[in-house]
Amino acid sequence: MEEKVMPNAVIIGASGYAGAVLAELVAHHPEFSLAGLYVSENSLDAGKKLSELYPHLLGTVDDVLKPLTPENLAEAHKADAVFLCTAHKVSAELAGGFYDRGVKVFDLSGAFRVPEPDFYEKYYGFTHPRQDLLPKAVYGLAEWNHDQIASADLVAVAGCYPTASLTALKPLEKAGLIKSGSMPIINAVSGVTGSGRKATMTNSFCEVSLAPYGVFRHRHRPEISYHLGQKVLFQPHLGCFRRGILATIYVELADGVTDDAIAAAYHSAYDGKKLVRLTDRWPSVLGVAGTPYVDVHYEREGSELIVVSAIDNLMKGASAQALQCANIRFGFSEYEGIL
Repeated sequence: MEEKVMPNAVIIGASGYAGAVLAELVAHHPEFSLAGLYVSENSLDAGKKLSELYPHLLGTVDDVLKPLTPENLAEAHKADAVFLCTAHKVSAELAGGFYDRGVKVFDLSGAFRVPEPDFYEKYYGFTHPRQDLLPKAVYGLAEWNHDQIASADLVAVAGCYPTASLTALKPLEKAGLIKSGSMPIINAVSGVTGSGRKATMTNSFCEVSLAPYGVFRHRHRPEISYHLGQKVLFQPHLGCFRRGILATIYVELADGVTDDAIAAAYHSAYDGKKLVRLTDRWPSVLGVAGTPYVDVHYEREGSELIVVSAIDNLMKGASAQALQCANIRFGFSEYEGIL
């Protein structure tokens, strides 16, 4: 019997929260082989087992975190797929080397999400080193860009806040139900894991209360606006919980919009999409934490619509969606290793 050949996948930035969740998902995936976990060359985590950092992975993901030396980078370049769980500028610098060698790239950072070079100078503070790849990257919002992802060699996995926001808003925008000239307002709260694993006073659990940040200047606002096709007002908050995002969105409806039109827009978009749950009650962070789902519920009063969506920022907001995109690209079941 011929031995099954499984595509090799490597993860760079595997010691972070999203990287560790992704490593666990890939390690249990029936179609991918986890070929290597890497961290930056100077990382204090280099040489440790991932299960040393995350004890719940003991016996399941005991792979050693390799420093990304030139020799180890050359080894990683031999993979079939790479997941970049790295800082935006680092992803921008690393992605091209993999892409040029035919490795399928799934970037969880913001380095390729908007195909406009000025966007990175303005919102990320660096000149993009591979501007030639920006128009080639496909936005990894899996429920909306399935066909493009299926043939993409560089997937810019959608951000966590944008995933929650766009999942709620795109059915309305596509159906023309949002009042022309209006600006949807997104009020979103994230758990502290969204700030990354590196400890600072701003994301220390004992210091976090509930506070806004990035007022008028958060980089996810232009990302959401670009992929929605209209401007939004977006305000994120940091909440005192570990995982999850809850987005409450206020929409002014176009004249004459009926309840049936709203329902039809959502069901047309998401019926058969197993990771989007149209619920009959208001979503909560508790309802999605540790799961790959997006929960969405809405209610209207006259011309005003309130839509609430909830996701786990480390799952559908990062790792689960990255793996969903990889499943699509490699021709596996879209939900393999996720559900």
